[in-house]
Amino acid sequence: MESEVQRSVSLRANRKGGNHRSNNNHTPSSNSKDVEGGGGGLFSSGKLPSDYAMKIIWKKGFIRLVLVAGILWMLLILIVLLFHVWSCQSSYLFFSAICNKESKVYTILNTWGFVPQQHRCPIPVVSNPDRIVIPEGRTHDQLIKNLSYVMEDKPVKDGSQSSPLFGGHQSWKQRERSFKLSSSMKVHCGFMHNGGADMDPVDIKYVEKCRFVVASGIFDGYDVPHQPSNISDRSKELFCFLMVVDEISLEFIKENVTVWEDHNRGQWVGIWRLILLKHSPYDEPRRNGKVPKILTHRLFPQAQYSIWIDGKMELIVDPLQILERYLWHGKNTFAIAQHKHHRSIYEEADANKRRKRYARPLIDLHMKIYYYEGMEPWSPKKSTVSDVPEGAIIIREHTAMSNLFSCLWFNEVNLFTPRDQLSFGYVVYRLGGAFKFFMFPNCEYNSLFVLHPHTREHSSKVEWVKSLSEFKGNGSSMKESRGGLGLWTPYPADLKSVVLPKVVRTSKAG
Repeated sequence: MESEVQRSVSLRANRKGGNHRSNNNHTPSSNSKDVEGGGGGLFSSGKLPSDYAMKIIWKKGFIRLVLVAGILWMLLILIVLLFHVWSCQSSYLFFSAICNKESKVYTILNTWGFVPQQHRCPIPVVSNPDRIVIPEGRTHDQLIKNLSYVMEDKPVKDGSQSSPLFGGHQSWKQRERSFKLSSSMKVHCGFMHNGGADMDPVDIKYVEKCRFVVASGIFDGYDVPHQPSNISDRSKELFCFLMVVDEISLEFIKENVTVWEDHNRGQWVGIWRLILLKHSPYDEPRRNGKVPKILTHRLFPQAQYSIWIDGKMELIVDPLQILERYLWHGKNTFAIAQHKHHRSIYEEADANKRRKRYARPLIDLHMKIYYYEGMEPWSPKKSTVSDVPEGAIIIREHTAMSNLFSCLWFNEVNLFTPRDQLSFGYVVYRLGGAFKFFMFPNCEYNSLFVLHPHTREHSSKVEWVKSLSEFKGNGSSMKESRGGLGLWTPYPADLKSVVLPKVVRTSKAG
């Protein structure tokens, strides 16, 4: 190839030289000199430097190499993305773990940059928290005037009632009655006498002064507290930052971060005041975490406003800006984000089964009860944006209606599965539009926090159960003894003929 390039260039040079001589016969001496190489021109002799052809070959080869490498890199990215989409639908544990944000596989891929990042959008908040005007007084409900709570169970005549339970032994009749709204209501709402979740008197005294609360919780040592950022001095003075923990988490936190104690024996991690709940009310850590999350108004009864964030999240927006944006600006009393992928609880239930978030047959039973009771899949005809929330952030004013909704929501979590996203839309449906709330876009939800991975994967044996036969036998360790009793109490109707609606997945990533 080298000889061909030289010959081609030489012929062109000779032709050019010949034409030049024929057109300039009046200067033969100069032409002769050029041909003989006296001028020292590159093409005057018709020959090239020995490395010229190799340079041309090397340049062409380098360009081709860059193009091929770019194409291969784009194909690799496409293959990874296609594999990621396929793996989300896979029934194999390893592959489905790629879509599980709590798995090590997901964490590794996210570190390498192979996981699509969350979609964030600007939040229309007041830029300066010091300029936010806090409303005076409380929002009064027109419908619910007086709300009280059942604190003790009535003894069962046949003596079959077990020891006191945190959520109580709510009957099906009591459950049905709790959805019938009246000006004065008394409902189950956890914290039954001797049911567990006891606070230290030191902490009880501290939270009595908390009117504005940012609350979070860590159970079974799955996280460590993450310090909020972008918090104004005004909010630091106004808000109590309360981190609810169990005994296991408290010891784990002490081993991994600095915990200091004030002169009143209060325990702190940075801005967070640790609130210990002694005597965990449930066997399952996920269910224990629903107590401070949903029943914030019961734990902190003096609070007028609260912002709940999950323990694995780092808040990056000032809480006063959050209250102004999601409550005061639109005159709302309850705000929660829309789920990223699902709008129907039946689609969310299907995703929970695929990702082994709870026992599959118990999720099906839970959904059959809801479907029998008239809960239809979400459609654009419904008045709500979605039936499925992203429950990691809940913003509320503790009005009577807001508190009632929280109680009824908790009762469903206590009776059925601890997957609270499956129960939220059902309670909204049963209240028949009386409960007003603001469901904001998921992209704003992603802009409120930084999500950190758990310290370890969260798992329990019940999440892997595939059939009800695995729960058989007295004292079965697979069966929760203090929660989910509605799944084992005979339902007052025949559910055998109930066929759940077909799930059409609207998002392969969900």
